[in-house]
Amino acid sequence: MSTRQAGRSGLGRGLSALIPQAVAAAPAPVEIPIDQIERNPRQPRSVFAEEGLDQLADSIRAHGVLQPIVVTETLAGYRLVAGERRIRAARLAGLDRIPAVVRPSADRDQLELSLVENLQRADLNPMEEATAFRHLVEDFGLTQDEVATRVGRARSTVANTLRLLDLEPPVREAIAAGRISEGHGRALLGLSPTAQRELLALAMARSLSVRQVEELARRLREPAARTARRAARPADPELERVEEDLRRALGTKVSMTRTRRGGRIVIEFYSDEELGRLYDRLTGGSA
Repeated sequence: MSTRQAGRSGLGRGLSALIPQAVAAAPAPVEIPIDQIERNPRQPRSVFAEEGLDQLADSIRAHGVLQPIVVTETLAGYRLVAGERRIRAARLAGLDRIPAVVRPSADRDQLELSLVENLQRADLNPMEEATAFRHLVEDFGLTQDEVATRVGRARSTVANTLRLLDLEPPVREAIAAGRISEGHGRALLGLSPTAQRELLALAMARSLSVRQVEELARRLREPAARTARRAARPADPELERVEEDLRRALGTKVSMTRTRRGGRIVIEFYSDEELGRLYDRLTGGSA
């Protein structure tokens, strides 16, 4: 069982698993006007599948709202804690009132629980998850370890998901829309804004795998790293000339580094076919 599945089996049991029993013993659901319910400001989901909402609306027309939403009372009416899909579907079904369990006025802890509840129960896209994690860190002062514990994920998963927020807007939008995966996005981290956009376009146009994008990103990073290394050491024109001659002769990247007792030559290849070609050229044989 994956960490994510394990977390959901342990924590994804609804509000009763997250809110203390004294709070869970709430009054029976009451019917409240939908237009008096304020949207949950911590709702991480930003994309609601129309087909799924239509199916839920059809079910509500036939059977009513079977599971009450959860709200808190405010001066202006109510604020949603859990159940935004049900409200949207109820509106589609033509309802103007919906069954709800009214909790005590929302405080810091309850808003945090609401956000965790949404993370556990909703099938969020990676960018929605990243935004929700950021709310828990920035708005509630949780550490990444604490976030990981609350949502049943590994700390590394939380950290890697948060890093997606550092990507350029077009890349974030592509991840949220499912045009590229979270892995594609992580491969672009650290590249310049221009490089991110160019690789994004190439990945989508050619349906590149994550590994292919990682390789292209690595090649883009290397010239800058090589320039930095050379800037940090005295130029050696002879060494650079030999490197260039070897690159031309072998048709691939070659780098040389001097050490106190000599040095080393690194010859790179990017596929089994390229390895075979280099082997033939260097040995005169066949791999």
